[in-house]
Amino acid sequence: YMINNNGVKKMDNADIKYFTNKELKAFFRAIEKDNSKYKVRNECIFKLAYYCALRVSEVALIKVDDFNNSKNEIYCRRLKGSLNNTIRIVDPDILRSVKRYLRTINHDTMFISQKGLPISRKTLDKLMKKYCEMAKIKDKDKWHFHTLKHTRAVNLAESGLDLKEIQYWLGHKEISNTQIYFQFTSSQYETLYKKLKKDKF
Repeated sequence: YMINNNGVKKMDNADIKYFTNKELKAFFRAIEKDNSKYKVRNECIFKLAYYCALRVSEVALIKVDDFNNSKNEIYCRRLKGSLNNTIRIVDPDILRSVKRYLRTINHDTMFISQKGLPISRKTLDKLMKKYCEMAKIKDKDKWHFHTLKHTRAVNLAESGLDLKEIQYWLGHKEISNTQIYFQFTSSQYETLYKKLKKDKF
């Protein structure tokens, strides 16, 4: 991270590690192959964390009541100066995973440990490394939970959403933190040139 002139912490390009599409698929396949009794919980954690671009410490904050079953929306509490937001789950695979998991639990906090406490950062980091190893992801710098957030941000930029839409999704207060992801995508530039092509001079 770098500190700008206003004393605000900003991401440096070197901080951004993200999965390729191939690595992301391998990562989720590894979770699906998990035969532990926590497979349904873990699958829900990582799919939801990726989809909503959650930090590791934000996962433990989710309450069962934060999910609106009729609207398929989830309220995300953001930390580190980010803005809380509500995200609708339109991906059927993510939605199926969330609803399947919710049918198996009867506690208020969505993700808890064996001891009945909100799942810890340590446990999530351990699981992240386990699945990255199973997925044979070679770059160990990517074996961190935050890689999921970066991957989601890059994929949203690649999908053609504009800067303000991605800023809302990620909960960024500073748009400059969102902007940094656009350097990793070519689709935005293609959209730009298509718009210019339509202009008549």
